Amino acid sequence: MIFRHKKYSNSEVYTASFRFNLVICFFLIFFACSAQQPTNITHYMFTNLANNPAVAGSNEGICVTALIRQQTIGFKDNDGKSLSPTTMYISIDAPIKFLHGGIGGSVMTDKIAQFSTTDVRLDYAYRFELGQGEFSAGAQLDINNTKVDISSFDAINKTDDAILGKLGKDDLVLDLGLGLFYKVPDKYYIGFSTTDLLQTKETKIYYRLKRTFFLTGGYNWPIPNHPLFELQPSILVRTDFGSFQVDITGLVLYNKKFYGGLAYRYQDAISVLVGFNIKSFRIGIAYDASMIGALKHNSGGLEVMANYCFKISTDKFRKSYKNTRFL
Repeated sequence: MIFRHKKYSNSEVYTASFRFNLVICFFLIFFACSAQQPTNITHYMFTNLANNPAVAGSNEGICVTALIRQQTIGFKDNDGKSLSPTTMYISIDAPIKFLHGGIGGSVMTDKIAQFSTTDVRLDYAYRFELGQGEFSAGAQLDINNTKVDISSFDAINKTDDAILGKLGKDDLVLDLGLGLFYKVPDKYYIGFSTTDLLQTKETKIYYRLKRTFFLTGGYNWPIPNHPLFELQPSILVRTDFGSFQVDITGLVLYNKKFYGGLAYRYQDAISVLVGFNIKSFRIGIAYDASMIGALKHNSGGLEVMANYCFKISTDKFRKSYKNTRFL
């Protein structure tokens, strides 16, 4: 019996190899984005609005926050193109007296390789005094736009390729979020929330948002006999019941102006944070050192955060008064 091996042309071999790499590429992209949904933020203690709508208007002023983050710096594909995930976030929120709470809005963009998402979120929180602090309940409308940059696959003619021809370039969907938040100013806070409550499916790119739950808390502890120092531990726990992640952070604040500390993200990274406060302005920098094997292929992650709060007089949720003249 004679076995004959089919000979393939160079173009057929190249196309088959490209399609195989394409499948692997998309698998890695979607796997990475799923693992990062929502995005890791090392400064989570200063950006609680990103995950919890009940935080809107909780700082008694108009607050603007901006953040940029790049993970796995220096990680590239074989062609030298950067594969480092990049995140940009900006938010604004303020207390609104006649709404008995606060409103907020934010825009977050994530990009990894050919895959990018943009989240536009609108938040409302109803707030009232409870005990020594304030309790709030919030709701969120999330407008999510997902895109795939097909143009970057320039090795073959996209219009004639059966795989790329079926893949949409972008999709726009709506989802909801809910949250609860309790804060005692200058002492502690605790919050619970969920994002992507409806788990909306994106039909063009075959991608589905995943409902995620958050539990967060923080505490301010003035160090005895050292009045200029405060210890500020905080924690963020999140899960979609398919994966679990916890961030634990310890900051030391000096003279209410300078801070520094360490953070640990379970099975992911160890971070160093430094920053300073000048009146109502705060700026912070964080460096993440990856704990996974990919560290040798990149230089870690860098995050820069800036925040400014313009204090306003809100005449907070006035309590009722009695006048003896009308008794």
